Amino acid sequence: MDTLEIEITMTPIPMDTLEIEIVTTAMPVPNTMESPNTSSIPMTPLQSEFSGSSSSNNETENTTPSLYTEDGTVDFRGNPAVRATTGGKKTTAILLVNYALMNLAFGGVAVDLENAEAANNISKWTGTVYIFALFGAFLSDSYVGRYITCIVFQVIYLVGLVMLSLSSLLFLVVPSQCGDGVGLRPCRPPSRLGIAMFYVSTYTAAFGVGGYQPSVATFGADQFDESDATERRSKLAFFSHFYLALNVGSLFSNSFLAFYEDKGMWIRGFWVSTVAVALGLVVFLLGTPYYRHFKPTGNPVTRMVQVFTAAFHKRHIQMPPGEDLHEVEDEDSGIRKLLHRDQLRCPDKAAIVTEEDYHAGNTKNPWRLCTVTQVEEVKCILGMMPIWICTIEYSVEFTQMASTFVEQGTAMDTNLFGRFRVPAASMSVFDISSVLLSVLAYRFVVAPAASRFTRNPDGITDLQRMGSGLVIALLGMLAAAVVEINRRRRVVAVDQPSPMSVLWQAPQYALIGASEVFMYIGQLDFFSGQMPDGLKCFGSSLCMASISLGNFASMLAVSAVTSVTARRNRRGWITKNLNYGHLELFFLLLVGLSSSCLTS
Repeated sequence: MDTLEIEITMTPIPMDTLEIEIVTTAMPVPNTMESPNTSSIPMTPLQSEFSGSSSSNNETENTTPSLYTEDGTVDFRGNPAVRATTGGKKTTAILLVNYALMNLAFGGVAVDLENAEAANNISKWTGTVYIFALFGAFLSDSYVGRYITCIVFQVIYLVGLVMLSLSSLLFLVVPSQCGDGVGLRPCRPPSRLGIAMFYVSTYTAAFGVGGYQPSVATFGADQFDESDATERRSKLAFFSHFYLALNVGSLFSNSFLAFYEDKGMWIRGFWVSTVAVALGLVVFLLGTPYYRHFKPTGNPVTRMVQVFTAAFHKRHIQMPPGEDLHEVEDEDSGIRKLLHRDQLRCPDKAAIVTEEDYHAGNTKNPWRLCTVTQVEEVKCILGMMPIWICTIEYSVEFTQMASTFVEQGTAMDTNLFGRFRVPAASMSVFDISSVLLSVLAYRFVVAPAASRFTRNPDGITDLQRMGSGLVIALLGMLAAAVVEINRRRRVVAVDQPSPMSVLWQAPQYALIGASEVFMYIGQLDFFSGQMPDGLKCFGSSLCMASISLGNFASMLAVSAVTSVTARRNRRGWITKNLNYGHLELFFLLLVGLSSSCLTS
């Protein structure tokens, strides 16, 4: 009987696509058969899928979506996720409401301190929040998955806010409605127990919200299957909506809750934040039947350390010709395989196969032999480090809104129309409003116009978007310096605020808000999209870690500038009374640092 030999070669490439090369060699066909009967040849499910998705003439492609998602996601029961009933816009809408409520509470936690000390303490607390994001990302990627991580850290966040509300009621805000504001009674000095409860509760809340944020960002992106064209387009817009939800929550906290705090109603503000977190947790749980889940992929830190260890032990071995490197097929790993790249060849030695790489019984030693996918994960991280370091400098400028901008506003005329007083911290409403308008303007005006020239459906690349954010933030610092120069010129008495209206700060807040749309949304999309499957949540946490390190860098910058410029009995740039200082020089220093980052 004549045979038909079929050789199928499959090469995995990123984004769940397969290149299939089919080479057929037909033996002579007997006269009784006019052509091979291909229907009689058994086909594997993979072959069946591809043969069913192509037309007979190979000119048309079947775009009908399959019943299940094709990215490996599962539902809450562990079954393959059904495309029609899970994920998509309906689940991300739930997550966006949840995220807005969580950030309403986050914006409601504020500390009323003085000038440089306030700048440092605010930066320290915010920096701690975002450094905890790395721990949350580690748990999410490694062991428990995004869903469980989100729930656990939301509960911790809620516990921290309950503790903060109770400690304020019992130990700190005594008598009620006291504070340092105009017309308020001074509070009694808190006891050691009260101070301890305050710090324990605030940093418990910081641990909760910090661990939650990168997980929910990645979990939202998980709800879209990139193999489907419609869902892929929706995923491009998700991070814009995500940042929009953040600012909607912050808008409420920076207006209504700031008003409560300015009137000495701290306890009421804390309880509003607590209720918001409780509602957000309930909203999150309501979406449980509809979420899509990726399986945890194991400890990414261990995988990376194994690569460096194996490469070090094989540092004297010559690279083999071609692509003769180690890779395995593990369908249950939850990680799509990555192709080998020629960049950064040194880690490639970890995937060279030698006789010493196996234990007795022919079992692989993971500390001597790694897969190509492991090596490429390490290359991804190393390649993104220079970009990530540059984003830290931007976060230093962003942090000024919660510190030096507030100090500047306090030294200005905060009365509107002669009788309405605006808290200096409430000027961040202009930042939030700018974010809301800029998100819409970018999506419906800038991106469509830019895509005509770049052929990029998102307008410009993520790196170009981040660079644009740096430029706009630089302009915001210049605007702040100009305002400070004019504020000091109009000072009548050095012990009184400048008669210059606080509304002159609106442009600098608006410019920083517009820069956020470019920088932070670009960061989330870039770091999450460029990371391999096993490090998606870690990619989101890098964005938040840059905010954290930016806050700590701002703290160091304020302390260093204050120390250096106040030598030899000079007053320095940042003083308790800004009328004696030169805050504009500090803003210009940040302009110079931002310019150096752009040129590099």
